[in-house]
Amino acid sequence: MAVPPRLLAALALALTIAGCATQPSPEASPSTSSPPVAEADGDEIARNRRFVLYRVAEGDSLASISSRVLGDPALAWRIADYNQIKRPKAGQILAIPRVDLNPLGVDGDGFQTVPVLCYHRFGPGKSKMIVSEERFAEQMAWLAANDYRVIPLSDLEAFLAGKQALPERAVVITIDDGYKTVYQYAYPTLKKYGFPATVFLYTDFVGAGDALSWAQMKEMVGSGLVDIQAHSRTHSNLIERKRGESESAYQARVRDEVSAPRAAIESRLPTRVARYAFPYGDANQRVLDELDRNHYALGLTVNPGGNAFFAEKYMLHRTMIYGDHSMTAFKARVETRRPLDNP
Repeated sequence: MAVPPRLLAALALALTIAGCATQPSPEASPSTSSPPVAEADGDEIARNRRFVLYRVAEGDSLASISSRVLGDPALAWRIADYNQIKRPKAGQILAIPRVDLNPLGVDGDGFQTVPVLCYHRFGPGKSKMIVSEERFAEQMAWLAANDYRVIPLSDLEAFLAGKQALPERAVVITIDDGYKTVYQYAYPTLKKYGFPATVFLYTDFVGAGDALSWAQMKEMVGSGLVDIQAHSRTHSNLIERKRGESESAYQARVRDEVSAPRAAIESRLPTRVARYAFPYGDANQRVLDELDRNHYALGLTVNPGGNAFFAEKYMLHRTMIYGDHSMTAFKARVETRRPLDNP
């Protein structure tokens, strides 16, 4: 049987180390938010600084192997991506990277892009801004069935800094404004699949008839799946002057729209606000400077497309998902790789 090139390379590295068939010592404690994972029973064949060679035992899962070897079941994607498998088989020898081998997501054929999907409302209704409960569930089921890995938006920060690799088919889910239909229709599906999502809230909306309540947001944040971040205070367009608005008044409005939502959210929810979605997706240099002064980590537009490692952190792309999108249209918007000759 031919030995996969990636496994052969890892084996060559491992065999340069004498006496390496020792029990592993995890690099980190398992994530407290991860569900209990059965202990792996396979054999560690060899290890060096970069790899562990591991023989799979009956009953091992990617999560249990990752928990034993890497110290965190959430890193199971690293094993799956490197060995190009969906699940391990008993007797199979896996090469398990102990470090991020390609934090930029670039190889000879292309580079990784991370699509950030943008939703608004869910449930019944004919507006294109409303995605039905059934269509949203269908979209999430397709992501799960096709080995897409939905990651928290916060994971993009280290990727953009070139410090952390992401799963090859990483996707981010965001939801704007803060309608209560997020809690009613989207949240149950997110829980079903264990998918994280970020809700961008404009804080003056809370208290309106069809808005999320603070209690609902606290419950979702407490699940570990939903993150609440800033989408301005009033949802006014930050690059347009209001009629009769002076330069100083405009500057003051921008400062308020950037800083006020952070204060409101952090005073009511156990979360750190570090990411900002621009109302209508619009920003100018004054707005970007205000984000920088307030030490925001990321800013997001609604310009479609994915985000490679070289993306501008304050002008990240997001792709709108509308209620009238077919599944074919949805699939076309989940692009996780670009060829080098067509960036």
